[in-house]
Amino acid sequence: MLNQNQTPLLDALKANAARPHAPFYTPGHKLGEGISQPLADLLGKAVFCADLTELADLDNLFAPQGVIQEAQQLAAAAFGASQTWFLVNGSTCGIEAAILATCGTGDKIILPRNVHSSAIAGLILSGAIPIFLNPEYDPVLDIAHSITPNAVESALQQHPDAKAVLTVYPTYYGVCGDLSAIASITHQYNIPLLVDEAHGAHFAFHPELPTPALAAGADLTVQSTHKVLGAMTQASMLHIQGNRIDCDRISKALQLVQSTSPSYLLLASLDAARQQMAIHGKMLMSRTLQLAEEARTRISQIPELSVLQMPQLEESPGFVALDKTRLTVTVSGLGLTGFEADEILDEKFAVTAEFASLQHLTFIISLGNTPADIEQLVQGFTTLAKEYRRSNLTVKNLVWLNLDRTLDYALQLSPREAFFAVSEILPLTQTNKRICAEIVCPYPPGIPVLMPGEVITKSVLEYLQQIQAMGGFISGCNDINLKTLKVVK
Repeated sequence: MLNQNQTPLLDALKANAARPHAPFYTPGHKLGEGISQPLADLLGKAVFCADLTELADLDNLFAPQGVIQEAQQLAAAAFGASQTWFLVNGSTCGIEAAILATCGTGDKIILPRNVHSSAIAGLILSGAIPIFLNPEYDPVLDIAHSITPNAVESALQQHPDAKAVLTVYPTYYGVCGDLSAIASITHQYNIPLLVDEAHGAHFAFHPELPTPALAAGADLTVQSTHKVLGAMTQASMLHIQGNRIDCDRISKALQLVQSTSPSYLLLASLDAARQQMAIHGKMLMSRTLQLAEEARTRISQIPELSVLQMPQLEESPGFVALDKTRLTVTVSGLGLTGFEADEILDEKFAVTAEFASLQHLTFIISLGNTPADIEQLVQGFTTLAKEYRRSNLTVKNLVWLNLDRTLDYALQLSPREAFFAVSEILPLTQTNKRICAEIVCPYPPGIPVLMPGEVITKSVLEYLQQIQAMGGFISGCNDINLKTLKVVK
């Protein structure tokens, strides 16, 4: 039985940072002696003493045999995995590695259309062919949920040669689909279920949270430990269980997409975050859930505001559970877009959301939030509803904009072929029916609207322009002002 009180990697880093010696190795600042004074003033000297490289006592991320291996074994036990890898390039590299390890050039992978851009990068790197499924969609709220078990089963019947299924669990809004059913269907074809669980690293630590992906039957899951737990930004984990995925291929794939100079500050933060949750996770999540429930209850009582809740009247296979620490507030009843409300809350009330969309604002409530944060959030919305309400914009106005967006995408070339094809840059007005050669997505949450290989349609172009006009912005493409697009020549 592993002792979850231990922090082997953190302890080794602390000991090496405190050891008197003459450093003739990277990094160049040499324990902070060469760091710029403004940066030292901001962060303090101690952090640079711990910014070390792969010294003998600190193990090697790509061939762990010491403290990194011990820390990863503790993490595997805490999160319910058979093996865990620490990631220093975020969940992005974990998703890329998962696709690289299971799919080669020309292999099919089934995945939802609302995947993160990292999955598209995985398709480009691997040469895999995406079989896209439309997620269940709420046209009133303009929110895409999960893909359904029936959609996965139908896709596998049509493409029994697929090498893997990938799904998002939970979505950016905290919505969870029926992952257990999807896992069961996927395993009937003896292929692995890969899960982008970037926003669900906390699920394993409280019974009132949705079922963790591994417990639901996933073969591989990637979690952003930094997004909802206590690790530093960019620090994530990849977990696997069972024998459907070759561990050696995961390790080799990670060597392609991770830095050969991993930050030990990030690695140690993963060790510390694991220990914190293994020992205090249920208590921390209980407190977080209480804060979230208070915010949800109070904000839902403010006139013209509503919060995303579980469906009440009918079964929704794309929405079977909700992460209650994720708060999505619909503000369109105030005559405001989510982008406008976001700007007002941030500038006037110092309340900063995770992301805004046309009708909504979404907030991550985590173990780091306090009762004072919740009070500030509630008071910000209370004043917003009283003093900033407008009457010239209605929900109906917003919905017709959103419904004009098509969810049917035609893939003419594989993402890899289109990405590396000879391309040209054309004015936006001349790109209709051309093949896109770049990723185009409103951000956040980083879900592509166009990707390399897809045919550009008039409705998608109009949707992107509408998002921009309403206050959103476009990322991923060469021209962030969206005056031009890169297309296959």
